[in-house]
Amino acid sequence: MSSLGIVMLVHTALDRAEQVARHWTAAGCPVVIHVDRKVADVAYSKFVSSCGDNPLIVFSDRHICDWGGWGIVAASQCASELLLESYPDVRHVFLSSGACLPLRPVQELIDYLADRPRIDFIESATTADVSWTIGGLDHERFTLRFPFSWRKHRKLFDTYVKLQRALGIRRRIPEGLMPHMGSQWWCLTRQTLSAVLQDPKRKIYDAYFRHVWIPDESYFQTLARLYSTHIESRSLTLSKFDYQGRPHIFYDDHLQLLRRSDCFVARKIWWRADRLYQSFLTDQAGAMKPAEPNPGKIDRVFAKAVERRTHGRDGLYMQSRFPRHGSENGLTSSPYCVFQGFSEVFEGFEAWLSDTTGAKVHGHLFGPDRAEFAQGETIINGALTDSATLRDYNPTAFLSNLIWNTRGERQCFQFGPADTQDINWLLARDKNAQISVITGAWAIDLFRSNMNFADIRTEAARLQQIESKQLEILTSVWTKARMRSLTLAEFIESPMEPLQSIIDEIGTQQASHLTEAPTMVDLSGFGQFLQNLKNQGMHPYLMGDFPADDVFGTQTKPYRKPYLVK
Repeated sequence: MSSLGIVMLVHTALDRAEQVARHWTAAGCPVVIHVDRKVADVAYSKFVSSCGDNPLIVFSDRHICDWGGWGIVAASQCASELLLESYPDVRHVFLSSGACLPLRPVQELIDYLADRPRIDFIESATTADVSWTIGGLDHERFTLRFPFSWRKHRKLFDTYVKLQRALGIRRRIPEGLMPHMGSQWWCLTRQTLSAVLQDPKRKIYDAYFRHVWIPDESYFQTLARLYSTHIESRSLTLSKFDYQGRPHIFYDDHLQLLRRSDCFVARKIWWRADRLYQSFLTDQAGAMKPAEPNPGKIDRVFAKAVERRTHGRDGLYMQSRFPRHGSENGLTSSPYCVFQGFSEVFEGFEAWLSDTTGAKVHGHLFGPDRAEFAQGETIINGALTDSATLRDYNPTAFLSNLIWNTRGERQCFQFGPADTQDINWLLARDKNAQISVITGAWAIDLFRSNMNFADIRTEAARLQQIESKQLEILTSVWTKARMRSLTLAEFIESPMEPLQSIIDEIGTQQASHLTEAPTMVDLSGFGQFLQNLKNQGMHPYLMGDFPADDVFGTQTKPYRKPYLVK
């Protein structure tokens, strides 16, 4: 007879529970099974009959086991009492569920416990020392009453909690108890477990914990502290929980992950994970070298899974979990560049920028007529079309999709006050956006147009008002983008330095210093053009201090090259 006894709490997948129970008994471990009273009598009778040929498998009285209720503790008590009474040679009692699966040869666990005959393995910490309490209740779960099920009667549960708080109702914790919490899956010595079950004050303790919230995580964890001579506050069962407090379920593709943990038992195993049951419920003597259980070896994997579940991937949206405004984890997936006014100032700016940086340079993606994709394409990655109607249905999703679909290649595009303005807040809030603005550069196209001056004046006033509002957004306190803004006068006076900074930030395949800028448009007469707008009653202030004497015309000297310091 083994010195290790198993208590198994079962409520579903009875065939798997029988398979695991026989695996325990094959190593000489007696198993006491508690089956939830909610299981149909026919299924229960069939289960008992199926295990009837194994003398080491016995069944305890049944209780109704609801999540967070007293029934789980009552089931554990009843099964443990039967185990201790029926098998006097048992030194350690291991609490498990029907969804638990031994990961290492049972004999290794028996030997491990035999070397530690007086150690109780139970996660037990005060409420101030734990971080896994979910639902906003930590110490209050011990001082309030919880007669309503949190899962079945959520409104009643919340209302009664609020009522007790409002009335200042507090339960008295029995004298001598310091509430502790931890995983419900423990392994206790006979001495400690029997002391808990035979305590003269057990009726008082049971009556108190019956109305504690989730008592299976605190009953044995608290009372073991009264009697144990040596507690190791850890569980020998590998169990992981997500950010909502729900257990992770292990599937067949977790086989290698479970092997790396070196843990003795894991839960919660999917009942159809045939590969896991076949791999771990066979003779594994020598399959894994003996090692101290170390669930921390796979904590990084679970932490990554929780992060992916709660935050998703930068810039990736899907209908099933579209984030509310302000809760996005990265508005876009990769860095990109927005140029405003550059294609107006320079001839062939898009081709020059593409040749210089190797980036994908688009025209006005949000132009009024169509999305001007690079090289005149009408459809690009992800089947995004150049249709302005489809784009403007959800402009922010259009940009996010474009950046996601082309990740790995830097995207650049032109923008201006004549374009769709619905993406301004996205650009401002996006940490991936690198925005360079030459304010007032839109006036160059009006200067070079063949429109009537009255129409030019009207359009100039409209565009200036739009750009002014846009700049308020891009320079707000909420802006996370890398924002660079120069007036048209400032830029034309010295274009090489800002261009060099922009190119450096984008990054090129071969680091180089610019020796010449792209060809600038002919601005002869532009100063007088702005003066004419002023004379007509329109005040063009976004261009900066642009003199009317044509000092920035083509007759000026070539651009000053930036200093190169080695």
